[in-house]
Amino acid sequence: MTSLWQSRRTRAGEDRSLATVEDYAAALQESLGYSGFSALGITQTQPGQAAERAPGDFVGYAQMFATNPVVWACMVARMAVFSAPRFQWQRLNNGQPSETFGTADLAPLERPWLGGTTQDLLARQIQDADLAGNSYWTLQGSEMVRLRPDWVQIVLERRTHPDGGDLGWKRYGYLYQEPGCDPVFLWPDEVSHFAPTPDPLATFRGMSWLTPVIRETQNDGLMARHKQKFLENAATPNLVVRMSREVSPDAFAKFKAKMDSGHRGVENAYKTLYLGGGADVTVAGSDFKQLDFAKVQGAGETRIAAAAGVPSIIVGLSEGLQAATYSNYGQARRRFADGTIHPLWQNSAGSFEHLVAPPKVLGQAVRLWYDANDVPFLREDRKDAAEIQGIQSRTIRALVDAGYTPESVQRAVQAEDWALLVHTGLFSVQLQRPGQRTGDTAPADDPPTEEGA
Repeated sequence: MTSLWQSRRTRAGEDRSLATVEDYAAALQESLGYSGFSALGITQTQPGQAAERAPGDFVGYAQMFATNPVVWACMVARMAVFSAPRFQWQRLNNGQPSETFGTADLAPLERPWLGGTTQDLLARQIQDADLAGNSYWTLQGSEMVRLRPDWVQIVLERRTHPDGGDLGWKRYGYLYQEPGCDPVFLWPDEVSHFAPTPDPLATFRGMSWLTPVIRETQNDGLMARHKQKFLENAATPNLVVRMSREVSPDAFAKFKAKMDSGHRGVENAYKTLYLGGGADVTVAGSDFKQLDFAKVQGAGETRIAAAAGVPSIIVGLSEGLQAATYSNYGQARRRFADGTIHPLWQNSAGSFEHLVAPPKVLGQAVRLWYDANDVPFLREDRKDAAEIQGIQSRTIRALVDAGYTPESVQRAVQAEDWALLVHTGLFSVQLQRPGQRTGDTAPADDPPTEEGA
């Protein structure tokens, strides 16, 4: 039986009319009304079709970002570095990355909307990925449009094996629907889907790094509330007050009310406590020092930073600062850049690539890439930069002396691609035989010896 999706699908090569898309979206919306949500995060709609629903915890994660200082610090650190580079085209020579260049085709990424910059675009992309595990973008005209992750569903279609049987799912498209609005269906080539951490229980959907540290963030909130309650209750350890048996309930209630009014709250902390006859005070529980409060809270903060891929030293967490030196800060910075940021940049460039048309270069492949040369966080110390420049200058001198053109040498050294070198055909005198004239294609005859004269 022909399924609902198949009946709404346009044939290859046919125009995708607006009416067909609206009918498709309406049918999908109706089918979702009686769909069943499986444990794998797939909503079954009709035989052979399904949709990976967007995670429903986006709002909760956004509130966590706004209220938890550790999550805030980690996400802001990731955002600050991730949003710093710019996009460029990169040539591929025989499959090897080569030099980068820019064209007007990069305008949607450089000015994604009126008043927007590449930094604004990347900041929203990594924020959505951190909170929802996914970031969706589409290009409408010359403007990049953000699709809120929790309003996007990935429409799937069964993949069948030629010999019979089902073989997983393939991506059919995306359905975006804002509350109270009509749904919009988008084809895969119309959507940039950035999902740096795949969800193991889904086919195409990503997972937020906050998911495995939910308990740690809850514990961190409880620790903060513990400090608040500690201060609200006189900033002193818990007290147990014992009264004699002869004290009536009314007298005990009056005593309790008077003690709370005079010794409860931060404004009454450290006051001298005076007790009448028959009252005995005993300290119960532990204070912050006995609980080793900083160590307990610091361990939770470190686990949150580890899940974010941000070293504790970078965000200034307590356990990281205890071991901080100039040496291991540099190591932490390189770890953060190489292990967290660079893979995210590569994924981001690949996700946006099909929304902007790469220029056609004769005989060369071109891909969308990132240029991090102007990112301050990745700059080495001036001494290291000077040493690198010194090595490069000596390499340029040696290649020019070997007969390569200065222009090709400069391009090859900057791109780290020796295939860009172009030789002049001229060699130094050390590579020529004695008596050979400049421009000779063959060495001159050996001069006669005395015996052959």
